[in-house]
Amino acid sequence: MERTGGGRGRRATMRDVAARAGVSRSLVSLVFRGEPGASPGTRDKVLRAADEIGYRLDPTARLLRSSRSRLLGVVLDTRNAFHADLVDGIYASAEETGYEVSLSALAPTRDERKAVERLIAYRSEALILLGPETTAEELSELGRRIPVVTIGRGATAETVDSVHIAEMDGARQSVDHLVGLGHRAIVHIDGGRASMAVERRRGYRQAMRRRGLAEEIRVIPGDHNETSGAEAARTLLAGGTLPTAVIAYNDRCATGLLDAFLRAGVRVPADVSVVGCDDSSLARLAHISLTTLSQDAERMAELAVQAAVERLDGGRGKPRDVVISPHLVVRASTARPRTAG
Repeated sequence: MERTGGGRGRRATMRDVAARAGVSRSLVSLVFRGEPGASPGTRDKVLRAADEIGYRLDPTARLLRSSRSRLLGVVLDTRNAFHADLVDGIYASAEETGYEVSLSALAPTRDERKAVERLIAYRSEALILLGPETTAEELSELGRRIPVVTIGRGATAETVDSVHIAEMDGARQSVDHLVGLGHRAIVHIDGGRASMAVERRRGYRQAMRRRGLAEEIRVIPGDHNETSGAEAARTLLAGGTLPTAVIAYNDRCATGLLDAFLRAGVRVPADVSVVGCDDSSLARLAHISLTTLSQDAERMAELAVQAAVERLDGGRGKPRDVVISPHLVVRASTARPRTAG
C-alpha cells in the first residue's frame, strides 16, 4: 500500500476498501487474489473503491501470508555487462510464468555463499546462478536443498540444471574466423577460475591443432575481468613481437586488452585483431565494436527460467543440461593481419 486513505493520516487497508465498496473484507481479498467468487460487477466496484481511497496491494505482506513466495532468486555480478543482459531476460520470462525475481549481487565483501543464503532467507523457491564459481560439490549440496539452475556453466553437479553454450564449437568459430582472415599467430587469454574457462581453452587448442597451427598455440593466464585483459596486454607488449590476433576469455577481458593497447599506441585491428565472448551490450558500443561470440542472453534466460519453473510447478526431478549453439558476430575489431598482402 502506497497512499494514505480516508483522510485519516494512515495507509488505506483492505478493510477500508470493503467499507467503501459495501462488501465483506473476505470478498475484497478474493478480488485481489484473482480467485473466483465475486461477480464482474462486484469486482469492478471493489477495484473502483480501492482506486478512490488510494489502496495498493502490498506484495511483501501477501508473500508473508502465502505458503509460496513464487520468487526466483538470481545471483549476479553487477560489474558484468553480460549478467545485466541475462537479468533483463530473466525478468521478462519470469513475468510470463507468474514469478517474481529477487536479485543478490556479488561484491568484494560478499561471496556467492552469502549471496545465495540471503536469497534463501528471503524465501526464494529456486535459484538461478549466473556464471557461478562454486565447486561442483557445493553446487550438488545446494541443489539438494533447493532447485538450482546455472547459466554459463556446464553440467558439473548431479542435482543442478544448467544452460550454457557449446564452448568447444565457439572456440572453433573464433579460430576459424581469424585463420580465414589469414592469421596464424593467435593467442588465447585464459579465463582462470571463471566458468567454462577449461572448455574454452581446450577448444582453442583443439581448433589451432586442427588448422595445423599447433606450434602457434599460446595461452596467457587471465581472468574474467578488465584487469586481466590489461595485464595480458602488458605481457604481450613486453614480449617484443606482438601476435596478429588475440582471443579473450570474454568481452570484459577483451575490453581491458583494447584499452591497454590503445594507451600503448597499438592499433586494433590494424596491428592486432581481437575477439571476445558474450556479445554483451559493452561489445556493441560503437567505439568498441568488438567481434565476439554471441551466447544469446535472451534465450539462455528463457531456458533457465523454464527449467526452474518445471522443477517447481511440473515436479521434474532429474537434472537437465541445455546446450545452445553460439554464433560469431563479426564487427570492427578483426581484419586481415598486418603481414598479409
